[in-house]
Amino acid sequence: MVISLKQTDTLKKDSVRVEKSTKVRMSTQDKIYNVIAIIVFSVITLICFYPFYYLMICTISDQQLVELNKIYMIPKGINFRNYIEILNVQNLANSAFISVARTLVTTTVSFFCTSYMAYFFTKQQMWGHKFWYRFTVITMYFSAGLIPIYLNNRMLHLNNSFLVYVVPSAISVYNMVLVKTSIESMGTELEESARLDGAGYLTIFFRIILPLQGPILATVSLFTAVNQWNDFFTTKLYITNTKLYTLQYLLYELLSQVTAAANQINNADPYASITPTGIRLTLTAIVVIPIIMVYPFIQRFYVKGIMLGAVKG
Repeated sequence: MVISLKQTDTLKKDSVRVEKSTKVRMSTQDKIYNVIAIIVFSVITLICFYPFYYLMICTISDQQLVELNKIYMIPKGINFRNYIEILNVQNLANSAFISVARTLVTTTVSFFCTSYMAYFFTKQQMWGHKFWYRFTVITMYFSAGLIPIYLNNRMLHLNNSFLVYVVPSAISVYNMVLVKTSIESMGTELEESARLDGAGYLTIFFRIILPLQGPILATVSLFTAVNQWNDFFTTKLYITNTKLYTLQYLLYELLSQVTAAANQINNADPYASITPTGIRLTLTAIVVIPIIMVYPFIQRFYVKGIMLGAVKG
């Protein structure tokens, strides 16, 4: 049956009319609610954003004005002397390298160990499945304590070793539970099909499970990376070799001696005019900026990953 151009135009007009007629008209109450919601969430967004903005403008403003609390919205006397002086701190570059290496290596190791353990616990035919799973989950709620953990790591010769950053954090039970729940929600059809084709556990894990669990794995990797980047207590407990100091621990030491550090910088450079407040703000910015830069790239996985891991327990 051939349809003429006039009939085609008529059909298009009718479809447009149907679309317009099917649109739900918002009531006055809905419009008021939307306006209020936009205003409220805009205010919340500004409240969350302003501390970071204030931190950044204070680090590049005249420190005398910062000390007098005269910086609010716009930076004044813009200069980058704070960053220049802090970046000249001895051992800073090596500490930054250790922090980056620790974050990348530990996140990668934890990624594979935690995800494979989660996949392992989805196998109901595993011997003592319920016992071992519950035994593992209990460790989320009960810990041996700081002293036994310290003695255990020392007996493993992890003191003054880069491995002290990696081995104790290789598996996160909380992340494992999230990944396990997500894998279970995927169903068993794909795995059964792969088994019929002769695939083993490792093949299924690397070629089917991992590619399909991108959102939840990105989420738990973010958790691990942030924890590793922010941690300084491990260095404080186990490391005495300055070559293995992380950036966070080095900055922690500077913060604990911030007044002396400011005086030392000012004595070395009469034009520096560095203040303790300026050092605190600059050190905070140096630690926070990398995570802020990384987060937007994986933020799209974050909510989806959490939802996938929270469907069932």
